[in-house]
Amino acid sequence: MVENMKQYIYGKNPIIEALKGAGVYKVYMLEGNRDHTIFQLCKKKQIPVEFVNKKEFDKKAGKAVHQGVMACVEQYRYYSLDEILDAIPADRQPLLLMLDGLEDPHNLGAILRTCDAVGVDGVIIGKNRSVGLNATVAKVSTGAIHHVKVAQVTNLTRTLEELKKRSFWVVGCELENSQDYRAVDYNMPTVLVIGSEGAGISRLVKKSCDINVVLPMTGHVNSLNASVAAAVLLYQVYNSRHPLS
Repeated sequence: MVENMKQYIYGKNPIIEALKGAGVYKVYMLEGNRDHTIFQLCKKKQIPVEFVNKKEFDKKAGKAVHQGVMACVEQYRYYSLDEILDAIPADRQPLLLMLDGLEDPHNLGAILRTCDAVGVDGVIIGKNRSVGLNATVAKVSTGAIHHVKVAQVTNLTRTLEELKKRSFWVVGCELENSQDYRAVDYNMPTVLVIGSEGAGISRLVKKSCDINVVLPMTGHVNSLNASVAAAVLLYQVYNSRHPLS
């Protein structure tokens, strides 16, 4: 739901995270809701709270799983690629994640949650034929949407070529001409590319990949959910850069 550059988010955790930093205009709570954490945060930040009866609340929330609380917030901000790169500390190996054609908001939300956990510097998505930042993504991300920088670009291939000029290596999760994902040393400026749920990485983006990696599959299915694959690969990057000994 978007109105005058505003939209609604639902659920306790996404709203608590939004209250810590995002532009929250107003919080609606179901009559009888006694969530003191949200109420006190609103009071501290001088954000109005309106208690609403169930009929009116359900009318506003629709079929969303709301836990008796919703908030009117600013539309989610997209960052430019330069803003993401400029924010990376000079003493850290950069790590970016590019999502090529991802369409499921639940997958994007789960991926943002993992990105926040492992310290990904930024996520890159396409403007066309890709899911954007919305209330469902926010809900599934449990607030990570407010901490992970996301860039929305017109041309993924051109963006990769620009990153390669800045010494990034592009690692695609792709079966063709691939090696085991554990065989790569990720101690380098890395862009990890995950394809869409059905089609995988698109042809032109595939051509821009320097290294292709594959996750071994010993069972009966031949692919993993995009958010699961992203989580496995991101934690392998983390493990490569932060070994136990």
